[in-house]
Amino acid sequence: MRSITIVGAGQAGLQLGIGLLDAGYEVKIVSNRTPEEIYNGRVSSSQCMFGTALAREHALGIDFWAQRCPAVREMSFTVTDGNGGKGISWSSLLDLPAQSVDQRLKIPRWIAEFVRRGGTLEIRDATIDDLEDYRRDADLVLVAAGKGSIANLFERDSERSIFVNPQRALALTYVTGMTPRTSSSAISFNLVPGVGELIVFPALTTTGPCEIMLLEGLPGGPMDCFRGVTDPQQHLEVTKRVVAEYLPWEAERCGDVQLTDELGVLAGRFAPTVRRPVGKLPSGASVLGMADVVVLNDPLTGQGSNNASKCAASYLSSILEHADRAFDERFMIETFERYWDYTRYVVNWTNTLLGPTPWHVLQLVRAAGSNPRIARRFANGFDDPRDFFLWFMESTSAQTYLNEFSTVA
Repeated sequence: MRSITIVGAGQAGLQLGIGLLDAGYEVKIVSNRTPEEIYNGRVSSSQCMFGTALAREHALGIDFWAQRCPAVREMSFTVTDGNGGKGISWSSLLDLPAQSVDQRLKIPRWIAEFVRRGGTLEIRDATIDDLEDYRRDADLVLVAAGKGSIANLFERDSERSIFVNPQRALALTYVTGMTPRTSSSAISFNLVPGVGELIVFPALTTTGPCEIMLLEGLPGGPMDCFRGVTDPQQHLEVTKRVVAEYLPWEAERCGDVQLTDELGVLAGRFAPTVRRPVGKLPSGASVLGMADVVVLNDPLTGQGSNNASKCAASYLSSILEHADRAFDERFMIETFERYWDYTRYVVNWTNTLLGPTPWHVLQLVRAAGSNPRIARRFANGFDDPRDFFLWFMESTSAQTYLNEFSTVA
């Protein structure tokens, strides 16, 4: 029986580990926290997952929250007019509902399932020396999490990483008491040109159903105001103040909001980065990076957990197809490049939206307000961003697409 060790018990590591167990592999997963520590810890992400990623969880039999988690059925998109109003505003149904399950709920439950199916769990804050040991004992070692010396094993790919500095200051807030939308539950995406974005959507957390608010402020701008904010209630008050100033229609929903818990807030920033997938250990042995370790996106487009799921599925296929051959460096590079064939589109699309909004994109978003076909295509592109490259990403193709509707009219 071939043995595989995965360092990191997150969306990608656990999904891959459970898939490998089902295929007959011997699998160890290394976590730096116990399930109890994860459950009782701080929120780590917003993790809104779309239909394709959720289908992979269903296929593995690990979609334990399908009936409990509030379904996200629409996407709404609003661009402010600079005067406290809405310049552009529309909504469209998603073909398949999305959902967001707090990682504090998901990861402990998945760990329990991983162990129940025969996996080995090791609680350890892994070091380089530990990786050397794992590499001697296992046929393949994957790194799905890691900081410090482990993260430094994976060199930044300067050709695929266009940013050196963070492009947004992030503030995440889990709340209850938000007034529901009058229409279907939705991801509410609000763009304040030159200032930042607010994204709001329903979710399931440790205390039950909630709403997640994600502020993405341009560094140095008025939404970049969480430095030094350490008290959770102060974090909530700053969030409410920013929303009231720039997005009064969202502020109207926030009159009675409260934190889900004192650890339901998070603030920080990071530079979106692509890293080379093969890490070289001092002994000369190689380990393979995956998910955020090698492709780290800004959460603006909500792709983090979706990417992790799709990376796990792609790596699983590569491992199974490789059969009993050696997991050498060539295999590792080919495995990553196969995943990169998909996620390169996610990276390029997200990076484009982090910059100044191109004129043709505003044209398309404005046209979506009066044309449900365009709105539907935009909303469902979040499930598979590759479609954006046929009509959205480049001005000529965008104009050709818009001309199709003019011809029909």
